[in-house]
Parts: sequence; C-alpha cells; structure tokens
Amino acid sequence: MSTPESSGAGPEPQSRNIKWSYMDHWTMRSPSGWVTPQHGVTYADRFYRQLAGVGFQGVDPFEFRLLAQAQLFGSARKAEQFAQDRGIERFVNMFVAFYDDRTHLAETHDALLRNFENKVRTFEGVTLDSFIVMPVSRYWLVEPVTDDKIKTMAECWSRIGRMLKTHGIKLSCHHEFYCALHSREEIDKFYAYADPEYVGLFIDTAQHEIVGIDSTELYLQYADRVTGFHFKDTHHTDTVDDYRTPPDPERAASTTSRWFWEMGTAEGLVDFPKLMRAIKSKGYTGWLTVEHDKADIGGANYAESTCRAKWYIDNVLSPIYS
Repeated sequence: MSTPESSGAGPEPQSRNIKWSYMDHWTMRSPSGWVTPQHGVTYADRFYRQLAGVGFQGVDPFEFRLLAQAQLFGSARKAEQFAQDRGIERFVNMFVAFYDDRTHLAETHDALLRNFENKVRTFEGVTLDSFIVMPVSRYWLVEPVTDDKIKTMAECWSRIGRMLKTHGIKLSCHHEFYCALHSREEIDKFYAYADPEYVGLFIDTAQHEIVGIDSTELYLQYADRVTGFHFKDTHHTDTVDDYRTPPDPERAASTTSRWFWEMGTAEGLVDFPKLMRAIKSKGYTGWLTVEHDKADIGGANYAESTCRAKWYIDNVLSPIYS
C-alpha cells in the first residue's frame, strides 16, 4: 500500500465530485447473538445512524437484504425512506442475488431475462443506479472457460442490460476472484464480446488484486465502461489456484481465512491513492462504494472497520480528489 498522501490537517470537506456509499454486509450484537440490520427496526436504526454519523451518504444493499427490509417496513421504498430519515441520501446500487448464474449455458438466458424483469418490478419504487451481478458461476463449476462460453455469457448480459437500460438501470458486472471471468485475459474477452452500451464494469479493488490485476490499470483501460467501484483491500494474492476451491473459495481456500480488509491497514496491497488520482484524471464523478466483506472474521467487527475506512477516505483519498 502506498504511503498516505495526507496534509496532516485533518478531514477536509467532502469532495463536490464524489459521494461515498456503503455496501451492506453489516452485523451487530444483539441479545440473541450477531444479527444483521434487517433483524428489526432498532437494529436498522442503529445501522443507518452510524453510517450517516461518520459521513456516508448512500447505501448499496444486497437484494436479499433489501427484500428483508421490504418485509420489515412494508416496501423497498419505505425501507429507503427509513434510511433517509436517519441521514442517508438514498440507496445507490443493488447487488443482485437469486438468479441462475450459469450464463455460459444459452438455454438459461430466456428465464434469466424474465427473472430480471421481475426484479425491476419488485424494486420499482427505489431509484437504483445499477444492478450489480457476478456474471457467471464459480470457476470450478464452469471450467474449462472457453471463448465460446465467454461469448455466450456476453450475449446473455448484453440482452439483460438492454432491458435494464429501458428502465434507467445500468447492468454492472462484478468479477469475484473465483468467478469464471476473473483473469485479465478472460475479462478482456468478455468486454470485447459484450455490448458496451448495455454492459458495464464494476471494479472491486480487492477481488482484482487477489488475481494479480492492478485496479488502476483496469480502470484506465475501461474508464468509459466503469459504472462504479468497491473500495476494499486484501493482504493476499492467490498464487496456488485457490480460486478453483469448492464449494466457496472465500471460505475454504488454503491461502487465508480472511481475504478482505478495510482500507488503511499496513499489510494492504491495493494502491488506493494511485487509483484515486486515476479517477480524478478521468473526471469521474458520482458514487464510490466502500465494501467490508466478512469483516467480522477473527474477532473484528464492521463498526471498527467502517470507521477506519472513513478516516482513510477523509484524510488520504478526499485530499487527492477535491
């Protein structure tokens, strides 16, 4: 990780070009153990007030968590209003779940399109910038990953992205390190085949770093197709093909029990100042998202990781792009 470029003068005012959202993986203590914010109104209230209190302006929910909040509050729109009443500007992007991710099989595409049409109707009360998807199954379920399979995946998402655009929603592909589209060669082929009007790239800094991809270089190549970012760090790269580990390389890999870390740790591998300078050089404006995935491993907690990351934003990243 590069040496922080901080003025030493403390937090600066929020950049007029950038707003910060938070990807919801959060857990918190309760009398019944660790729970998510969707466990009840009291926990949701604490969650949103804490995020707003440290300066986050938006939230990126998972689909299954937003559905749980819709049940809790009566609708997805009422869930967003609850967050807004506690200082959150809006829900920004939604990470989609509950779909057949075997997109390398053409026979799944018709049902997938109908599935995503239903999702649009389910969440029509909330103005979301993007539906974020992992564009295909885990590597071990798809390999060998051939050009024909990649072309089939691209055809699927181009079709779904076209439909989403008619509703004002971007289709954003997020490449986990264990996804069957994870290497630079695979990613380049996929975006060469996918329609640039309908298929965007959502850069996750840690996921790409684990594979050995420099997020800044990836962004500079695809800047006109990048729809957003997950800012999180890693302390490890995959040098032993852990990405092939069944059933879930994030939990069962041999390299480490914890792949993901907040920004600002001494062992971090992602060069966030370099990426922020690139974002500034391209004139990117809008939302950037902090993600803490499995931050509670080993006795850590989401609140601490989130406060550390926001300190890093205010003191290191915001002075670069202000």
